[in-house]
Amino acid sequence: MTVEELLHRLNGVEWNDFEAKEAKTDVPKSAWETVSAFSNSYGGWIVFGIKERKAGGVSTFEIQGVDNAEKVEQDFIGVLRSNGKFNQRISVQPAKYEIDGKIVLAFYIPMAEFKPIYIGVPTNTYIRVGSGDQRATEYEIRAMMRDQAFGKKSNEAVFGSSYADINQTSFQDYRAFLRTYNPLLQYNTLSDTDFAVKTGIMFNGLLSIGGLLMFGNIDAILRYNPDFLVDYMEIPGTSIHDAITRYTYRMPEQENLWEYYKAILQRLRLRLDNPYSPNPDGFAPDDNSQLYCVREALCNFIAHADYFSEIHSTIRMYDNSLSLQNPGSFPVNLDIVGRTIVSQPRNPNLLRFFKLAKISENGGYGIDKILNWKNLTNCEVSINSDITKSEVIFELPINANQRQSTPNGVNDVEKTLEEQILALIGANNKISIAALAAATNQSKRSIDRVIEDLKKNNKLSRIGSARSGKWQILE
Repeated sequence: MTVEELLHRLNGVEWNDFEAKEAKTDVPKSAWETVSAFSNSYGGWIVFGIKERKAGGVSTFEIQGVDNAEKVEQDFIGVLRSNGKFNQRISVQPAKYEIDGKIVLAFYIPMAEFKPIYIGVPTNTYIRVGSGDQRATEYEIRAMMRDQAFGKKSNEAVFGSSYADINQTSFQDYRAFLRTYNPLLQYNTLSDTDFAVKTGIMFNGLLSIGGLLMFGNIDAILRYNPDFLVDYMEIPGTSIHDAITRYTYRMPEQENLWEYYKAILQRLRLRLDNPYSPNPDGFAPDDNSQLYCVREALCNFIAHADYFSEIHSTIRMYDNSLSLQNPGSFPVNLDIVGRTIVSQPRNPNLLRFFKLAKISENGGYGIDKILNWKNLTNCEVSINSDITKSEVIFELPINANQRQSTPNGVNDVEKTLEEQILALIGANNKISIAALAAATNQSKRSIDRVIEDLKKNNKLSRIGSARSGKWQILE
């Protein structure tokens, strides 16, 4: 972080990865809560030597500096690298700045590999919520503890299981699919039991967790995981709250994840653009359809779910969006999604089953296929995550059959997000990004992208700082 970046942060509106503290002579007690929160979230900067002043509900920040900076720095780093205060040693990247003759200390706390990071006892676990630190709930702490098995759990054996627990209809359907779409796969000639071993469905006579969930009989799955369910619903409205009726379709429970995948994909075909293809599965080798993008998201949805959470995986088809929500956090910082190759599934053998069938992309390139939705539809796709859940939302193109006018003749659904944002700013030129996101039912990331486009096209500008300034709509 450069001096310019530091000063820019001090004028920011919302910080989820930056915390300024006075720390004039000593490390403040609240710094330890922030260390826990950043470690349990996606990392962030703690900056000492900044004084916050509040007036009229508005915060301003003054560079005050740290006295005896070397001692404060060593005290802080010493605690993080010891075994005393936290349950794990915490790595830290320090930086020192001199601004107008005053020393400012900055420390980058990375996201922890094994969570939770807590102060003394697990109940003293903190997470980052917006720009503040909050004590984690018991449910959030349990979710982080399950994440310690990230990438490993689905490969574990299910004791008491056997080949007899495999649903033969699903299993033989999958094998037939592989023979059709991956005919050169050497496993295709193996016997059923050898195939199950080679592909990771079973080993040492036991089914793997992933093998059971993907191809097992529902009775066997429920014996092991009584809460197993993927809930798919089609809702006539733009949200649950404005739906005319609760839902028009709700998918019956399926035998296993392979059956859920096929049934959900068939429902999606009814709604999404999917040009004719001579291939039996309806996809051409170079398919570039809406359904092709969403199929990749569906495969990742199945492979990334925390199937041992108290909440279920849900898919909601609304009039203007498709939401795929999973229990379990996204494995990486969302700021790098789409800019680098990310391949870190929670359940690697589930994703491998799809890759063997050539349904899902290899090596982290699936995210590019998902994000191609914007190019195909001119609609946003957003990815959101917190400690306990993650969500991918596809904004849907509106067709003539879905348009509904309000009494004043304005079609709110048909309005573009850009028009909605400009209308909201016209009514309140000090409205925040968070408020815009809430009013339009979009992510803050989507709002940021649209605002940047508006600025580039000279339709919108910002007067004053991000924290206390205002918007100006340009003619």
